[in-house]
Amino acid sequence: MALSYAIYDVFTDRQLEGNPLAVVFGADWLDDEVMQAIAQEFNLSETVFIRRPGGAAHTAKLRIFTPSQELPFAGHPTVGAAIAIAEAQHGATEEGIDLVQVLEEKVGPVRCAVRLKPGTASFAEFDLPRKSARIDARFDRQAIA
Repeated sequence: MALSYAIYDVFTDRQLEGNPLAVVFGADWLDDEVMQAIAQEFNLSETVFIRRPGGAAHTAKLRIFTPSQELPFAGHPTVGAAIAIAEAQHGATEEGIDLVQVLEEKVGPVRCAVRLKPGTASFAEFDLPRKSARIDARFDRQAIA
């Protein structure tokens, strides 16, 4: 089965500058070993594989690989994937579009804001993901009541 992919230059508005990223679409059927081999073949700092989300309210599930290992999260693949997904869903627009996506990553859900503007480079930013942590706190139940 053929795969569709794109190469993005992240953090720049000029081609062949910025941080390169391979984005592989429709990667649901790929196992870990195949994704790792594809990332090695691209030989970029990261390759992101876009899959169907597990949650109905989420946009996509991302798997991020370097040539040697999988990462739970990385900034430029998240930005590049958010833009790639938005451009694939909305294509070239005559008017700008602002949208919010939730991307499932190994670190947890990551909320991304994306701006598509005709004639200029797309823009994305994300909320820094953070795993939940237990906080030990003591409350005076009587004072709260």
